[in-house]
Amino acid sequence: MIIEFILRWAHVMFGITWIGMLYYFNFVQTEYFKEAEAQAKADAMKKLAPRALWWFRWGAMFTFITGFALLHSALDMEYLVQSSLILLGALAGTIMFLNVWLIIWPKQQIVLGLKPGEGPVAAAKAGLASRTNTLLSGPMLMGMLGSKHLVIMDMSSTGLIAAVLLILAVEANALFGKTGPMTSVVGVIHCSIALTGVMWALLAFL
Repeated sequence: MIIEFILRWAHVMFGITWIGMLYYFNFVQTEYFKEAEAQAKADAMKKLAPRALWWFRWGAMFTFITGFALLHSALDMEYLVQSSLILLGALAGTIMFLNVWLIIWPKQQIVLGLKPGEGPVAAAKAGLASRTNTLLSGPMLMGMLGSKHLVIMDMSSTGLIAAVLLILAVEANALFGKTGPMTSVVGVIHCSIALTGVMWALLAFL
């Protein structure tokens, strides 16, 4: 029992670190870089961004590890709705974790000059993946909290499948699509709220 509590405590702490840094990058640093003078931006990219990315990627890593360790105990086959919601949250979180380590961090290494490559292309791919993670953070949190606090009566397998397909479609856009309305901070916030609402509607009414 105490081990499970420690894992939950650690999962929340690492998650705060990860998502906090995600929002920092999307809402603060990216917007600052658009307005910063060249010298200030260069200094931040050399000294600030690498430190922030360290906390970001390792926060993601340990959020995933502790979440995976907790997943079995969080599932309750007697309550299919709760288990389905936690699995949706876990799916979104796993995709976000993979985006961090397979797209954002490798591309940011190019942007920061830590390894060779086309900087503008890498920045665009990292930016789209980061915006996608911000977009998915709303549905991910709905799944995590909804497993205990959201009542959805008579959830159908059709709604669950549709929700999974929607998450996968969002990730497909991260890999092959464009930023679209997520280009602005306001846009990505509104898109995340809207996506969360659509996910809930699919689960509740489909």
